[in-house]
Amino acid sequence: MYKRILVPLDGSATSKLGLAEAARLAKSHGSRLRLLHVVDELVLVTSPEAPVEIGDLIEVLKEDGRKLLDEGEAIARKHGVKAENSLVETFGGRAADAIVAEAKKWRADLIVLGTHGRRGMKRLVMGSDAEEVVRSAASPVLLVRTGSGARTGRRRR
Repeated sequence: MYKRILVPLDGSATSKLGLAEAARLAKSHGSRLRLLHVVDELVLVTSPEAPVEIGDLIEVLKEDGRKLLDEGEAIARKHGVKAENSLVETFGGRAADAIVAEAKKWRADLIVLGTHGRRGMKRLVMGSDAEEVVRSAASPVLLVRTGSGARTGRRRR
């Protein structure tokens, strides 16, 4: 059913859970995986006194992103699935916009991403890229949360 699964990675524990779920799906469906990391160059704010060049910092962010994608490929291989990588650079755009654009460009059948499942003020203050992906993506989106924060619908006693 799902032949092309896009998996955004940001290095968080939840994105790794999303990757593990996507790898299981890919193995059972014979799907292709594309791992995506978004580098936002606008996050670099330095003072004029800073001894580091912005270009050097951007290269560090990109190198960290490539390492993260390589680690993701290794995780996919452990699940018996091959994965390809995509590193996308933005300048001040939301990660969600880059994820949706990549899904459209690659013709993803499914996007699998980890989410922190924030509620209330934390979500209002921090925003939710996962929520924006769900609202904007043309393809189905599977959100994977950590087990400790997930609601099961049962009351605790």
